[in-house]
Amino acid sequence: MNLQEHSYAARVRWTGNLGTGTSGYRAYSRDHEVEADGPGLLPGTADPTFHGVKDRWNPEQLLLIAVAQCHMLSYLHVAVKSGVVVTGYRDTATGTMRLNRDGSGEFTGIVLHPVVELQDAAQSALADSLHAEANRVCFIARSLNFPVHHEPTSGAGEA
Repeated sequence: MNLQEHSYAARVRWTGNLGTGTSGYRAYSRDHEVEADGPGLLPGTADPTFHGVKDRWNPEQLLLIAVAQCHMLSYLHVAVKSGVVVTGYRDTATGTMRLNRDGSGEFTGIVLHPVVELQDAAQSALADSLHAEANRVCFIARSLNFPVHHEPTSGAGEA
């Protein structure tokens, strides 16, 4: 295996056949299972707008959380490299998806709202500036065709 390439595998299995398969738009459930070796089963569905249920993850939420997770991990990495000691981190990510007239849809943007707790609040400006570098090295953000913006807050005892 090339050390510069990493492969990932996941399995998706539809569990929403209510007896008549896809005989009609409302005749089946959007429920499914997502699985990868290691972490176990993740219950999935469609967004409730598209006949899914609220107690399962939908692909739009998973995309949003993947961006937020990747940014956080990238941020912690660039903080270490820059000598910024992070003692807490939380984020409330938001995303916007546009539906098109032809029935397709696409994300038009994601905004991350990281709140970063620092050991030294005097490094707040530097800590805030590191979000741009984290975005540049984040594998997920680099793979998207829409912008990921950041509205960070940094200081002592905030996360």
